[in-house]
Amino acid sequence: MGIFADYIDQRLSAPALTAERKKQLARIAAIRGRDVLVYAADLRKVEDPITIGYEDLLAFTDQLSNLSGSNVDVILETPGGYAEVAEDMVRLLREKYKDGEVDFIVPGTAKSAGTIMAMSGDDILMEPGSSLGPIDAQLTFQGKTFSAEAFLKGLDAIKDEVNASDGALNYAYVPILQNISPGDIQSARNALKFAQELVTKWLAQYKFKNWAVHSSTGQPVTQADREKRAGEIATQLCDHSRWLSHARSISIRDFNRMKLKVTDYSLQPDLFDAIRRYYVLLHMIFESPVYKIFETPTSQIYRQAQRLMQASQPLAMGSKVIAEITCAKCQAINKVQLNLAKGIPVEEGCIRYPTGGELACSNCGQVMNLVELRRQVEMQAKREVVLDG
Repeated sequence: MGIFADYIDQRLSAPALTAERKKQLARIAAIRGRDVLVYAADLRKVEDPITIGYEDLLAFTDQLSNLSGSNVDVILETPGGYAEVAEDMVRLLREKYKDGEVDFIVPGTAKSAGTIMAMSGDDILMEPGSSLGPIDAQLTFQGKTFSAEAFLKGLDAIKDEVNASDGALNYAYVPILQNISPGDIQSARNALKFAQELVTKWLAQYKFKNWAVHSSTGQPVTQADREKRAGEIATQLCDHSRWLSHARSISIRDFNRMKLKVTDYSLQPDLFDAIRRYYVLLHMIFESPVYKIFETPTSQIYRQAQRLMQASQPLAMGSKVIAEITCAKCQAINKVQLNLAKGIPVEEGCIRYPTGGELACSNCGQVMNLVELRRQVEMQAKREVVLDG
């Protein structure tokens, strides 16, 4: 029987699932003999802020502070996000483990800025079903998101066409070019260069630091050799014309072709079983409103969506809104009433929105931050939630 089916058949409660997830995380730490830190997002919940963003740094730092070993494995699952934040996270990891190793475990998917993070590892652990992705920088221009490299190559193609036709410009390009400034072009160049230089530096500094002998010739490896190989790999990862899509999956087989050694942890049965079990349990918690997790074997921070129920009456003077909040820890539903005027009684079975914005689950006591929920209501109602009755 498959692991997923087995856990479903056990019909474990939410606390039991959490305990089992922690058990498998501790098992990974024991097998590997090092700390374990998880940064994971539910890639399906595109309506939520699942990408790597500046708001993640506080939670990431908080969970990192709970660890005290000499080396760390970072379990990574992300669609990508800001490369600048990925750089900050790597800096935090390297400052804490300055005399040790930082490895990345990718049981599923780590794309874009997630791939950039993984390239900073002393080792990258994947299984045949895992994937990283291209690191070609993405730009948003006139409401559309596309590759910075494709943008620049498109402009070069127009330039070549003009030169080939003795300076004649196809009028179809005029409205496009009118909306492009020199600053836009330079921004594309900078974004592409940033990702490529970051990966080149990290590969040479960390991944290749123990590469001492060329396997083909037996000759010693120089620092120039390490930098050259790192640059070649970074160039390939940035090559939009090779991958064609920013969402393209890059597997262990692809990295072998690039001459980048990646550890296939599926060849280690105990470790493979522990990681697979953890990954299944991670996705089971993602069946709840949780969309992002930062955790260690002994602590965790959940980010979860707070969906509004249908308002008891239209958002107008004297109205109230009732929100249904699912506890990430025990899955209990807490009904929270947000009043938009004074003197409105609390409905039976509801809890008044807490003044401090933090609600303790009525079932297990888990503290949930409802500040974002309040902001949603106030934005829709165009007035403030009443906090004093």
